Amino acid sequence: MKETPAVDFLVERGNLRHCKFVRAPGPDEVQLHDGEVLLEVATFAFTANNVTYAVAGDMMSYWNFFPAEAGWGKVPVWGFGDVIRSHHEGVTEGERVFGYFPMSTHLVVRPGHISRSGFVDGFPHRQTLPAVYNQYTRVAADPGYAAEHEDQQQLFRPLFMTAFLLEDFIADNDVFGAHAVVLSSASSKTAFGLAFLLRRNRGARCEVIGLTSPGNVAFVEKLGCYGRVVTYDRIDSLPPELPVVFVDMAGNGDVVRALHHHYRDNVKYSCIVGATHWERGTREADLPGAQPTFFFAPTQLHKRTQEWGAEEFQRRYGVAWRGFLEFAKSHIRVVSGRGPAAVERVYLETVEGRTKPDEGHILSLWG
Repeated sequence: MKETPAVDFLVERGNLRHCKFVRAPGPDEVQLHDGEVLLEVATFAFTANNVTYAVAGDMMSYWNFFPAEAGWGKVPVWGFGDVIRSHHEGVTEGERVFGYFPMSTHLVVRPGHISRSGFVDGFPHRQTLPAVYNQYTRVAADPGYAAEHEDQQQLFRPLFMTAFLLEDFIADNDVFGAHAVVLSSASSKTAFGLAFLLRRNRGARCEVIGLTSPGNVAFVEKLGCYGRVVTYDRIDSLPPELPVVFVDMAGNGDVVRALHHHYRDNVKYSCIVGATHWERGTREADLPGAQPTFFFAPTQLHKRTQEWGAEEFQRRYGVAWRGFLEFAKSHIRVVSGRGPAAVERVYLETVEGRTKPDEGHILSLWG
């Protein structure tokens, strides 16, 4: 066990720029009951996707996973944790797991549905929340795990899962009769994961168009998975007669309005996935074309698991993931930060939209 004080990183739910560290019970101070396990959060990724969790915290219940004091929340992150104390005979001290954590040094879980591959946190407050976020994978039995790829797993696997399910959803609906898919925030990791899959699986049958800011054009073009890259102020340069699916990763109400008014009834499907431009999220109530709807990845995951079976789903996802991993490694540089100051800095930079598209941040609260 480390000597660094145990802490929680809290964010004011009504003002995402206001954050603080509070002391938490140390490993020896935590009172574990029978069946409970104490995890030490080793490292985690922080991306614009985590800001989306905070923006949608009340609407999608993301704040409910890791309760905090009134008015404050713990932003969920994906990362690795180590079992440092166990009062459960099925979980051994020293095990390493991958899953959903708060931005904290520690997390107490109550493992249930234990198998060789992992377990589910059985605390009552998590049982009404989507199951995919409650699962912890034992890395020793994870065929997709490699120690040398831990950084990429934290950065991309959760985001790529969303991209995989979204591409599957679009294909399952025959692209809604559209001839192109337009993605906002094209430099975001979820967006170019989706673009990678669309390009690989649909090729010339469906054009992939990326919308981005002027400063990110070079990076997005270099990715090579968009057929066309357009800045937000040039949406009107796109052919309005082209039937499109619009995937909104940015959450920028101005962009949504501009695109819907440009394509009008040729917007065949419009979905909201992210909120990288979270402060400009006011949307028009009644837009031309298909009305924007929120894409909730666990719904498609449940559908495919029921239809394909869990084993076949994991096989298909594994094939896609291995192909994307090599692609992503060549375009994203991992930047590591350790200690509370580094965590706060990266959090605020991401909230402000100041992170670089070709960087991926891996953080740890341990100095």
